[in-house]
Amino acid sequence: MAVKTEKKVLGMERETFRQLMGKYGVSLIMVVMIIAIAIYNPRFLSGTNLINVITQVSINGMLAFGMCLCITIGGIDLTVGAQLALVGVIMGQVITNSGMPVIVGVLVGVGMATLFGFINGFFIAKFNMFPFVVTLSMQLVIRGAAQVISGGRAITFDATVKNMYYGKFLGIPYPILALIVVFILMYIMFHWMKLGRYILAVGGNANAAVASGVNEMKIRIICHTLSGLLAGIAGVIMAAKTGTGQSNIGVSYETDAVAAAVIGGTSFAGGIATMPGVMIGILIVGFIYNGINMIGIDANWQSIIRGLVIIATVMLDMAINGKNRK
Repeated sequence: MAVKTEKKVLGMERETFRQLMGKYGVSLIMVVMIIAIAIYNPRFLSGTNLINVITQVSINGMLAFGMCLCITIGGIDLTVGAQLALVGVIMGQVITNSGMPVIVGVLVGVGMATLFGFINGFFIAKFNMFPFVVTLSMQLVIRGAAQVISGGRAITFDATVKNMYYGKFLGIPYPILALIVVFILMYIMFHWMKLGRYILAVGGNANAAVASGVNEMKIRIICHTLSGLLAGIAGVIMAAKTGTGQSNIGVSYETDAVAAAVIGGTSFAGGIATMPGVMIGILIVGFIYNGINMIGIDANWQSIIRGLVIIATVMLDMAINGKNRK
């Protein structure tokens, strides 16, 4: 009796190919888009432009790493954009209006963002509330708090704060160094420590994870707290970049964070993610948005393109990773 052999795809077993595409399929498609943009405009790959893009994506990078954690456990964090505004205005009140040292303003701002992240995780885990509902509601609370603190006015910073974005160490901009450090720490936590395995376990099958001794409530709170912490760091970088603390900044930044995480292989189904993949997604999103600007697409159309990219990414993720779970 003849043994039926499974057809291969590009020299690989079909299941292996499906798993590979599940992790990197979206990224490969985006890389093709980047190559097309580079062919259209050679200046796109100039050294100056590359450094500028990587510096700029450091903000979305911080948000994307935190978003990855929340999506991996089957949730989402819609407060990260509002956190940027809150951190900026808190820094403005502490540093500019109160005359306290920069480090104090940074610590207070990041501390408040971390606290709100903890609150998100607590409500979600303790009361079994939907992450979408909790973080959407808290987004309004945080944005409102930023408006109350600032009185609806922008608070300016001096050169000391701005230097945290525009300054360099050994020729490397500080935001890039910060992104590299956070990536290394996230990689160690997610891929070398038990916490990373617990996060994947809760996202993959929460009931099985609990049965094996994982504290689901603790893991969910930790993920959202870390998301708040990283959003706080992003808020510091944003404040240094703009030179102001504004309550209306960071609107819709959560969508770019979601795009970077999912393009990097984080599955909305939960339980699937890698930190190198997220880093790739961060860079891809940054280069695509930069390329859209360089080829002269109207700003109104850019928002439409961003939305379509996210929809296409999620659809592909569902098509690939949904099959992988069956």
